[in-house]
Amino acid sequence: MRIVSGIQPTGNLHLGNYLGAIRNWVKMQDDAVATGGQALYFLADLHAISMPHDPAELTRNTFEMTAALVACGIDPDKAVLFNQTQVPAHAELQWLLSGTARMGWLNRMTQWKDKAGKNREGQSVALFTYPVLQAADVLLYQATHVPVGEDQKQHLELARDIAQKFNNDFCAEDAPVFTLPDPIIPPEAARIMSLRDGSAKMSKSDPSDMSRINLTDDADTIMNKVKKAKTDPEVLPGDKAGLDGRPEAANLVGIYAAMAGTSMEAVLGEFQGKGFGAFKPALGELLVESLAPINARFIELRQDRAALQAILAKGAAKARELGAGTLSATYNALGLVRG
Repeated sequence: MRIVSGIQPTGNLHLGNYLGAIRNWVKMQDDAVATGGQALYFLADLHAISMPHDPAELTRNTFEMTAALVACGIDPDKAVLFNQTQVPAHAELQWLLSGTARMGWLNRMTQWKDKAGKNREGQSVALFTYPVLQAADVLLYQATHVPVGEDQKQHLELARDIAQKFNNDFCAEDAPVFTLPDPIIPPEAARIMSLRDGSAKMSKSDPSDMSRINLTDDADTIMNKVKKAKTDPEVLPGDKAGLDGRPEAANLVGIYAAMAGTSMEAVLGEFQGKGFGAFKPALGELLVESLAPINARFIELRQDRAALQAILAKGAAKARELGAGTLSATYNALGLVRG
């Protein structure tokens, strides 16, 4: 098994990122090592330039995201951790696969439609074609499995379509260049909502800092945000059905369950009949206790730019080595003379 996944370096991670993706990355990293497999995790800085961005901020965010991932448990000695830019084969393979990808396929991408909106003519070419770069990201390493959320399943299907068409068009039937990766959709992946609006995902882009728990928040800040989180006057029910129509209550119970590694039913069994005056302090204490080591490690790492550069350089060197054979095979299949 070889797992490949990436994340855009968009600044500080919050609780939604950690519970929704990063904690699963750590588990998959450990499981892969235990079974003789391999996990590659990258910072998708090339994807970041498909939208308007501040260059200085992108540099800063790349290092901060590296620090956050390591603080959360990604181990550079177990996983291959790097940023795309240090592995030029990502961009090379994207171009080579652009001859195989089809306009109709890209036009059907839901995220393209959502991000471009009504101003498609004014969007960058990179925003339209970045699913081809996503395909290159995983096909380059012969990934067998790619962890994806529901919103990324379509892009992985595109990667499989590109790989299949390339293999059919340019390879012998018994000697394909690309492995078709399978999706991993962790059933336990938590969907964490805003502390101010239970119907909206927790997001860095929300103008209110009170809407999210940042991994950089100290204990007092976390407790204050939890205590001021939006709720309702009703007590907690004995089962999940009693949370129907109560999105803020369901969100806080879900956060507790995810952090404690238990079920929402178990949490409700413990707090049934109690109000949020009792539940919120318990949730705050659980978050503070769980996030304190991550916070301390992150603050330490983010100040050591040299150590972060070394982590990324080490991972990139390994990634370049792992991807070299696939890139060479792709050039050869296309009949391109490299000397």
